Amino acid sequence: VQLQASGGGLVQAGGSLKLACAASDGTFRGYAAAWFRQAPGKDREFVAHINWDGGMPYYASSVKGRFTISRDNGKDMMYLQMNTLKPEDTAVYYCAADATKRYVQYKIWGQGTQVTVSS
Repeated sequence: VQLQASGGGLVQAGGSLKLACAASDGTFRGYAAAWFRQAPGKDREFVAHINWDGGMPYYASSVKGRFTISRDNGKDMMYLQMNTLKPEDTAVYYCAADATKRYVQYKIWGQGTQVTVSS
């Protein structure tokens, strides 16, 4: 399966964006999946995780209460609703699937989408 993230853009602080991750086929439905991000000059960091059935969403403390992860297995899609965005949320966001170590390692990665939050 291949993943493609989209929906990034430029937004002012306090604004919202919704990212989407499209899977190329239905095998995605059987995988836990996640969002990660990487800011310039920083390591890639975990953002949010969701189980194959949409259960047990888990968030990094830096985004908890502001971001919501979800998925629609009927459409082979995953989403990240980002509210109350902050300049420190600026990063390239990646979707991933098939966890080998939940919240840390995933086998399948998509290309990223740039999110830029202006102050």
